[in-house]
Amino acid sequence: MVLSRRGSGSITLASGQTLALHTRTQDEEDLPHATKKTMADHLRKYESIFTLTPQRMRMIVEAFKETLELGLEKPKQVVPMIPTYVFGFPTGDEIGDYLAVDLGGTNLRVCLVSVQGEGKFEITQTKYRLTEEQKHEDGQQLFDFCAECLKTFVDTNLAEEEGGLNLQPGETLPLGFTFSYPCTQEKIDHGVLIRWTKGFGAPNTEGRDVAEMFRKSLAKYVYNIQELPITMTALINDTTGTLIASHYVNPKTKIACIFGTGCNAAYMEHVKDIPKIKGLGIDENAEMAINCEWGAFDSFEHEHLPRTKYDIIVDESSNKPGEQAFEKLISGRYLGEIMRLVICELIDEGVLFLGQNTYKLESPYVFETAFLSLMESDPTEELLMIIGIFSHFFAVETTLAERQFFRALAMLIGRRAARLSACGIAAIVSKMGYLDEGCLVGADGSLYNKYPGFADRIHEGLVDIFGEKGRGIMTCHAEDGSGVGSAIIAAMTKARKESGLYLDV
Repeated sequence: MVLSRRGSGSITLASGQTLALHTRTQDEEDLPHATKKTMADHLRKYESIFTLTPQRMRMIVEAFKETLELGLEKPKQVVPMIPTYVFGFPTGDEIGDYLAVDLGGTNLRVCLVSVQGEGKFEITQTKYRLTEEQKHEDGQQLFDFCAECLKTFVDTNLAEEEGGLNLQPGETLPLGFTFSYPCTQEKIDHGVLIRWTKGFGAPNTEGRDVAEMFRKSLAKYVYNIQELPITMTALINDTTGTLIASHYVNPKTKIACIFGTGCNAAYMEHVKDIPKIKGLGIDENAEMAINCEWGAFDSFEHEHLPRTKYDIIVDESSNKPGEQAFEKLISGRYLGEIMRLVICELIDEGVLFLGQNTYKLESPYVFETAFLSLMESDPTEELLMIIGIFSHFFAVETTLAERQFFRALAMLIGRRAARLSACGIAAIVSKMGYLDEGCLVGADGSLYNKYPGFADRIHEGLVDIFGEKGRGIMTCHAEDGSGVGSAIIAAMTKARKESGLYLDV
């Protein structure tokens, strides 16, 4: 039996028991490893390609701003700047019980939200796991699954509580459907899917009205619940929901962003500055939430973003080559894969893991973004967390010099993602003139919530772009957009329609 260099050997005894052997051999007596100097030299190379200067960031912001304005002016642009038909921010007077169904990147969530006014609410919710197979099976089957889960939720949580929902005779329970993929909307309860993102690829869905598909599934599974009549009132993007929910709780919120499996932003625009909806007869003094779908910024042309060869490999081997260029540099779905590609290049160059079997590192997407988070937050001098990641998941041993390199590389990739995220926020701030008064940005998503230092790096980036005034633009943890936000939008839409305002949208 060959002992590996640090504590992972074992012997199976005659009794069948496994005895672990712990050892610590000298570096030169065991497998060949890269020296500290070699790793430092390589790190300098990666610093130069993953670092964004303030000057480069300001150039990206200007290009981003032009792209946003083009999307408001003309339909079918790369960044589509989708009008949501959510008119203005909530008043705070919204009250009542509302359902929300949220089709996210990982889970399906069903919620009952009791909106109580003045920034208060109560929520009952259940999550249902989505398999990779479900993300790629026929679109109608995916919506059938959503409807089945809603029926299960209703049967479990609401059937016996119907009296407690305060429904008047003939009244229905409004449902907000949070569908967080780019859709064109001509009215709030319809939406045609432009393209799948976040690794979804369900056929027979792109180019179709997903609200209509969901209604068809609802008719099959849910509408026969006579005791609980449900009406789908609004099709909502989670980012738009986040904007509304965050403003409902803190009215200083002007922008919402999602930094998770995907990335996106929403903000409130003046109708007079959305030329492409001029023909709808909406009051020019009104305001409407815009769902930017900014993950597509710089797609196809690739003129503005600083893509490395690793980013190009990620893009070309993805299920949507050329698309979602901004998202592929900053979203949690891709950061681990960017790091894996760098590690694999160093293995191929004979720098890392000589004499060790590295086959477990060779499969795409096995290196999760969560590993980068763990590496950055490893508090130990010996970087024991990083030892654990490489030995447990990939069966390779590391030296301290290699582990220090891995942590520094994770920081470079994570910092670049945060600074690019700051560029997107800065483009909206600059376009809307929020810099002087300052504003809050409600931010959500696994990267923002769980990646160490992500928010601080966004703030640092905003100061690099705007100077000291950038300190007035602060991100904060957003309220639950896909549940509470969806419910509040259903409430706002119900009130708008009942008052006879813009009934056609």
